Amino acid sequence: MALFDCTCEATSGHARALSYETAHGTFRTPMFMPVGTSATVKGVTTDQLRELGAQVVLANTYHLAMRPGADLVEEAGGIHRFMNYDGPMLTDSGGFQVFSLADTVKLSDDGVTFKSIYDGSNIHWTPEENMVIQQKIGADIAMQLDQCAPYPAAREFVAKAVDYSSAWARRCLAAHTRPDQTLFGIVQGGMHLDLRLESIRRLREIEDESLAAGHRRFGGFGIGGYSVGEDHEVMFETLGAVARACPEDRPRYLMGVGNPTTLVRAVREGVDMFDCVLPTRTARMGTAFSSTGRMNMRNAKFARDFTPLDPACTCPTCQNYTRAYLRHLVKQNEMLGAMLLSVHNLHFLLDLMRRAREAVLADAYEDFYRAWMDSPAAADY
Repeated sequence: MALFDCTCEATSGHARALSYETAHGTFRTPMFMPVGTSATVKGVTTDQLRELGAQVVLANTYHLAMRPGADLVEEAGGIHRFMNYDGPMLTDSGGFQVFSLADTVKLSDDGVTFKSIYDGSNIHWTPEENMVIQQKIGADIAMQLDQCAPYPAAREFVAKAVDYSSAWARRCLAAHTRPDQTLFGIVQGGMHLDLRLESIRRLREIEDESLAAGHRRFGGFGIGGYSVGEDHEVMFETLGAVARACPEDRPRYLMGVGNPTTLVRAVREGVDMFDCVLPTRTARMGTAFSSTGRMNMRNAKFARDFTPLDPACTCPTCQNYTRAYLRHLVKQNEMLGAMLLSVHNLHFLLDLMRRAREAVLADAYEDFYRAWMDSPAAADY
């Protein structure tokens, strides 16, 4: 396979099993990507990520650009060498972080101006400058600069976010030149299906114009602006149509979603890739995914429970530690508790997507989906 080639190995209904070639290896979908915001997945070492079977790890452009700075990461040899991770990596554009600071953000056709959360300084990013930063960081996949609209938001505001995101997509694609890195476009449009489809139409048009000029295309398509406060059922009213309107020959990446059941449902709608801070964030709160539903390890019923966290799980935490011990760590606010639960929660999602892929390859995804939805594990909200 050539660099950034995408091969569809199987389909089962709308669910897909892809392989995708990067400079740091091939990843296979469906797939969950652990989030390493500041060049670290909180509480988990890179050796552990490899052992857990993580394929792609995210880093956050906004935070790395602020601390320690893209120039320093580049000087270190790029993000892979900086954090000692040799697998495929992806950087978001930082757009979500910028637009979560809505009261300090100023938008223009030129780009976005915002205040640093670190020192309060005013920072201006054009799409071109964002591409320079991501190319210095050096992940295998970069994301375009986009505007993520909150929920709820007026239709006019969401439509303007599509305008900005589309205009910036064109400029990002023109400015992106690093040969060992690809660029994903991002679909916006909130909960409005017509705006979503218009966003995709514009991305396709931008790509066609770029190819006609002898330049590059998008390596894949992020689906942004979901899981921003709406009920999950609201997301699923449009997600399937949006995913399937994206080109079939490249990955579809639902950004910022990490509930196990949401992943299982979204794969059924044609989504390939996911990321979220949920598994490690909830671990730090003392919460675990499990085959019997979400577990709050602060619960007194676990105080003298000397069974594994999840008897159905094969992760190192479940193989070596009891519920009673994990509850003790959580109640005492010991960092080891958060670390062990983070390992478990990441394994849970990575293994879930591994099994989803096996179901697609066997053309049995509907059976897999039904079995999951009928199981107590689906009670994960």
